[in-house]
Amino acid sequence: MAECINDSDAESRISYGDYVVLKRGDVFKSVQIENKKKVIFEKQWFFLDKAVGQLYGTMFEIEAGGSLKLKAAKRTGDSMDSKEAGQDNRHIVDDGRSQKLTRDDIETLKEQGLKGQEIVQQLIDNSTTFKDKTEFAQEKYIKKKKKKYESDITILKPSTRLLAMMYHGREPGKICHLRYDTLAQILTLGNIHAGSKIIVFETCAGLVLGSVMERMGGYGSVIQMYPGGGPTRAGMESFGFPSHFHETLHEFPLCKVNALLAGTLDLSEKDADSQANGSGNGRTESSQETSGVSEEKSAEPQSMEVSVDPQEEMRRAERERLREQRAQEKKVKMEEKRKKLASAAALLEGRNADGLVIASRFHPCPVLMSLLKFVAPSRPFVVYCQYREPLIECYTKLREQGGAISLRLTDSWLRHYQVLPNRTHPVLLMSGGGGYLLSGTTVALDTAKARNQHKSEEPVAKRLKLDEISSSCDSSA
Repeated sequence: MAECINDSDAESRISYGDYVVLKRGDVFKSVQIENKKKVIFEKQWFFLDKAVGQLYGTMFEIEAGGSLKLKAAKRTGDSMDSKEAGQDNRHIVDDGRSQKLTRDDIETLKEQGLKGQEIVQQLIDNSTTFKDKTEFAQEKYIKKKKKKYESDITILKPSTRLLAMMYHGREPGKICHLRYDTLAQILTLGNIHAGSKIIVFETCAGLVLGSVMERMGGYGSVIQMYPGGGPTRAGMESFGFPSHFHETLHEFPLCKVNALLAGTLDLSEKDADSQANGSGNGRTESSQETSGVSEEKSAEPQSMEVSVDPQEEMRRAERERLREQRAQEKKVKMEEKRKKLASAAALLEGRNADGLVIASRFHPCPVLMSLLKFVAPSRPFVVYCQYREPLIECYTKLREQGGAISLRLTDSWLRHYQVLPNRTHPVLLMSGGGGYLLSGTTVALDTAKARNQHKSEEPVAKRLKLDEISSSCDSSA
């Protein structure tokens, strides 16, 4: 029991090499803790070395020189919490004269070594209208000044919620403007759980991929379909997963999906190319060696008296050794890439995936139609797009083609509320849109039977009108 407690305690403490999320106010940033690494966050620079060994969720104060110091616990009898307050703000005039301290005075206080909390207290004491403000207005004033002058940061453990909020707040274009509540719906509608086999195609900097892996907990299989030369996993790496999580991750290029479906995928193409390149290099080197030998033989009578520089020979041997080493490393990488491709192809060939998640900047319709063939019947799939029209096309295509039921096209809507005593109300500013989701469930489709039924069906005879019937009877008579 003691060992379990020690292990959990070690996991909850910060150490070198860990990915952490820095929080200051409503702003987040993901960094990796390295020895004497300078971190710049919200126009301030500091080092994270003194945070090593501390618990996640600890608040630190940035001191002079960039070092961190543990933030002292807030005292209950703080003078900023017990202030006289007015009844209303009707008599307060914002003419810019209520604050006695000037900008130069504040800079002087900073040079004297006063901390952020002390500067905020000075601003409160030198404000002529602070005591006349209501209690609510005083709290807003203090919060605003603390955000500006206090240099406190909190170090948190990475999670899907924190990283999604960080990307959406700092670089929403990198994640296709995917909002964190929409990401939560993707994980729910996709039925992501431990032990499942999930196909993921995303261009959201690896955020969706990392969220799926976190939800699965290192159990099961995740197959990442990627466009271009290689997968993008910056967001996934920010989670800081242990090594056994990466063992469940497989990758497969999107350009080879059609070959895999047709049964013409050749995994030895790259090996043949590399072998051809290697044999070509070998022939080139051998030809260079033979030409060098012939040149040496031809130049031997003339250079009998010229001495060979031993340093030049050593440099030449070193270059040869480095060339061979690079060729060997390249060969090993190509072999590893071929094995990864083969393992991912083996997982896809079974066509028994437990779910499909698509969130990319590309048009989802052709990708969805191709990847749905690898999903087993009665399994969920979910497609995210920033715009509605591509998903409408996917919806129409699935209705015409069949193979999916319970199709739903939904729009995410989110609004924050301020929940405080006697002043609970919606926040004035809100997100304009969180994208659109198309979800459904796969079903088995007998294509041959459906094709035969479609051919055998004849158009229904046109119903004749009463006048036409009577005229035909008269003509026959």
